[in-house]
Amino acid sequence: MHPQPAVDDLAHRIGRPVLLEDHAQSVLAYSTQNGPMDDVRRDSILRRHTADAVRHHFRTAGIFEARGPLRIPASGGVLPRVCVPVRHRERLLGFLWLIDEPPMPSSAVAEATATAADLALTLLHEALAAELTTQRELAAVSGVLLGDDPTGAQVLVEESGFPPLPVTVLVVRGPRQTMEGGLLVARQRFPSRHLVRADHGVLLCAGRIALSEVPALFPDAVVGVGDPRPSLAQAAGSYAEALHASVVAERVPAAGPVATWASLGVYRMLAHVSADAIHPGVAALLSSAEHVPLLETLETYLDLAGSAVETSSALRLHRTSLYYRLQRVESLTGTSLKDGNDRLQLHLSLKLARLHGRFPTPSSR
Repeated sequence: MHPQPAVDDLAHRIGRPVLLEDHAQSVLAYSTQNGPMDDVRRDSILRRHTADAVRHHFRTAGIFEARGPLRIPASGGVLPRVCVPVRHRERLLGFLWLIDEPPMPSSAVAEATATAADLALTLLHEALAAELTTQRELAAVSGVLLGDDPTGAQVLVEESGFPPLPVTVLVVRGPRQTMEGGLLVARQRFPSRHLVRADHGVLLCAGRIALSEVPALFPDAVVGVGDPRPSLAQAAGSYAEALHASVVAERVPAAGPVATWASLGVYRMLAHVSADAIHPGVAALLSSAEHVPLLETLETYLDLAGSAVETSSALRLHRTSLYYRLQRVESLTGTSLKDGNDRLQLHLSLKLARLHGRFPTPSSR
């Protein structure tokens, strides 16, 4: 049952306009306006929610703590009001608002209170239905992403209205407030669904997403983007890729803040390689912060295909100092940089160490 008939009936019985909000102060229903009106009432009706500054004013007046009708005096152009909390036992479900100009007689306040009790059951049924729908949707999204629920895709398309389009998955890591806020904004902008897990957020998008828009959605966060998949039933693959890309973006600054699976290069090859595969000599260097200059020199040298000229320039290091460091690396790791197999092992071990967060201190590379 929709609350509008009860709101209209109460307005008719007490002879003044009535407005009903939910617990988040979004407008659910309102009667015909036939009495005094201020900008607050007008804006609430037009925008379907109360402005932030006005919400703060009313919350300060104690509407969330009230267990019965609360009179709020006029203030700064805001007309006086009676607020009747709509509660089912201790659960706050909404607010009935009546402009208290002229002051309402006690009989009218009593009628509004009785109506609030009836509305509580209506709003409770709607809230429980919405919660069940949300839980079913979240379960479907989780099942689709993990690939363990063959009916999840059907639920999202048929019950949740998810477009039957190719899908792309994004994984976000960062401050929880930034992450959750960005996910909600993204859901408004793109046909998508989201989940928040213990250490990351997930955005399941219909179609492709413009990567240029992602940094603004998630400031102070890193994002991994999986390759698109042709259908929801294959979203688990994109999720696995996005998860790995997000870890790379977090641990290898040069790859972020937005890292796509397609652009990961060698880090894509190392997605399922354990840190145990790191060369013992490199592992020994990683065990002490004093070896960081050697590690970064070696990595730069190998990244630049063993060019001493380019490495010296990149590190602003004299050639003699470069050769000394490289000889130290060979001595400490028991390898030879003239041996192609040794060079490959060292290079992959350095990348694997970065991927697993094993470097003693952060680096810009």
